[in-house]
Order: sequence, then structure tokens, then C-alpha cells
Amino acid sequence: MSKEKANHGSGKKNGKTAHVGVASGAAKAALARVSPLTQDPHATRDTREKVLEVAIGHEVRAFRKKLGITVADLAATTDISLGMLSKIENGITSPSLTTLQALSRALGVPLTSFFRRFEEERNAVFVKAGEGVDVERRGTRAGHQYTLLGHIGSDTSGVTVEPYLITLTEDSDVFPTFQHDGMEFLYMLEGEVVYRHSNNLYRMTPGDSLFFDADAPHGPEELTHLPIKYLSIISYPRNRGND
Repeated sequence: MSKEKANHGSGKKNGKTAHVGVASGAAKAALARVSPLTQDPHATRDTREKVLEVAIGHEVRAFRKKLGITVADLAATTDISLGMLSKIENGITSPSLTTLQALSRALGVPLTSFFRRFEEERNAVFVKAGEGVDVERRGTRAGHQYTLLGHIGSDTSGVTVEPYLITLTEDSDVFPTFQHDGMEFLYMLEGEVVYRHSNNLYRMTPGDSLFFDADAPHGPEELTHLPIKYLSIISYPRNRGND
């Protein structure tokens, strides 16, 4: 048991005693040290990117930074003035096709790539209560019910996110050996469960959450109070699956 965990009761399952950990002051202090997000939640970037000039400027800047070159470097390569490049990147002016062609050659990208952000659709999935899709996953064999709450097949994040509502009943077995790519976030809705992650156990009741590296063995160790329901949100890099 980690020194950052404190014993919080014990439970028995198949004759074994489970010492359950809870977040200590050290864990809370670690959360407090997390750097705040640099993104402005009130920014109106998405609506501004509907303007073609802003979308083109965003892509030019992104490709330039990806190459690790300065505006001056790009100006020298394309024979476009610093002032004009600054206006293009900030979406203030509409570049000509000749200018875009020069930029595409200098940045090594197709000319059409400058229009990607303007043309792409931003998807959302709305699921009414009780209308999620029941799916088969590895834990289904242990009587775990998985209800997929949404799926977006294509987006710009490069990350796949799978939100599930998991239900455990009297027909469910313990299954503390899940392992898959990515990160996972649990949020307890109903009941009580002792959840294992690696060598640590956590007694979870409604309102509790657990966020962890899903490559380590994890899963419900003790079904303390049934029925049990919790949200499981799994994320992993695109093109890398999970079990």
C-alpha cells in the first residue's frame, strides 16, 4: 500500500481481506500543484474559425511552428514580407492563391491543407437517458453491463474517447485484471465497490472518482453494495485500440 494512502476499513471477498485506500492530504496537495489549463474557456475561437481568413491563418501558423521556424525564416523562404505574413497568420487579410502556393511549397504541405479547419465538421453526440448502446467488452463475460454513451469517429484531437455506463448486479463477478492502452476515469454513481488499480484498493461510493493509467491491472475487487453503477471514460491515442 502506498504511503500516500490511509487504511479505510477492510472487506472480505473469497476469504481475502482487502485494505482499502483513500486520498490523503498528500494526494490533495498533489492535485493543488497541478498547473491550471492555459486555454481560455470563454474564448470564441470556434466561431471565428468559420471566417476563412482566420482558418487559413491558424493553419499557416501551426505548420510553421511544427517545422520550428520563425516568421522571419518563412518570409525569407517565400519572399513575403514580415508584415504580410503577420497579417495572414492573424487572419487579418485574405492571401492570394499565388501567396498560398508559395506558403504550401515552403511549409511542405498541400495547398488544400490551409482550408482544413474551415471545412471540417465539428461533431457532437446526444444520448437520451436509457438510450445508450449495450456493447460486448472483456468484462461482459463476468456479468458486467457496458452501455456506450457516445462515439465520434473522426475529430481533430488525435485521441479516441469512449464513455461507458457500467452496471454491476448480483449476477456480476469481480474482475480486477483489466489492462488496456490509455487513461481511464471512473465516477461512482450508485452502490459501493472496492476497486483495484495495480497494488492499491479504493473503496468507492457515490461521488467518488478515480483517474489512472489503464495499462496497470485494474477492476472491481469487491462488490460491497449492489446494484453498482459508475461512469467509465477511457481515452487513448488514435490508431491504438484497447480490450
